[in-house]
Amino acid sequence: MDGRKRANIKKGMFVEIVLKEHQIYGEITQGVVSKILTKSVNHPHGIKVQLETGLIGRVKNVIE
Repeated sequence: MDGRKRANIKKGMFVEIVLKEHQIYGEITQGVVSKILTKSVNHPHGIKVQLETGLIGRVKNVIE
């Protein structure tokens, strides 16, 4: 599912994100969404979320 649309992301979903420090390499981190940080309806680089582990990054994929 598209990680650029806020409507596709809900708390408790399992997602793949890219952390800011890993944007150059595109390294993926997986986890469960605890907070949605982006306020806009969509974002071209992915909606920014915080995982339950405390890591913050932009959603690349929603795992269904």
